[in-house]
Amino acid sequence: MSVKQIAVFLENKKGSLAEVTRFIANSKINLRALSIADTQDFGILRIITDNPDGAREILKAEGYTATATSVLAVSIDDTPGAMASVLEILNDADVSVEYTYAFMSSAPSKAYMIFRVDDNKKATDALVKNGVSVLEQADIF
Repeated sequence: MSVKQIAVFLENKKGSLAEVTRFIANSKINLRALSIADTQDFGILRIITDNPDGAREILKAEGYTATATSVLAVSIDDTPGAMASVLEILNDADVSVEYTYAFMSSAPSKAYMIFRVDDNKKATDALVKNGVSVLEQADIF
């Protein structure tokens, strides 16, 4: 189980994020989550959309470097300690987390988390074994 995330290399300048999100919106692609890691000169925008292949192709056609990555998405209770519990499961399973970000679910009292890990299968097996809901792309939308 995994979700396709698109990573876009952006120049760190005024209007870059607005331009990318406008290209996606004009193509009728829905953004559900995003995260930005930046330096002084550039940033990496990570997005979860309802049409990752379409978003990637649109951005590449506009001259952006855009790549697809398989990440894990999980549903957790929107309560203190829920994220820590998931991270402990992954740690106990000897799974390394490269990065994570969260966003609100449309389900009451739930949050969604995205994880980039070193072994998706090992992580999925450990999470499912411990009762954590691992999501597919369609589940998010």
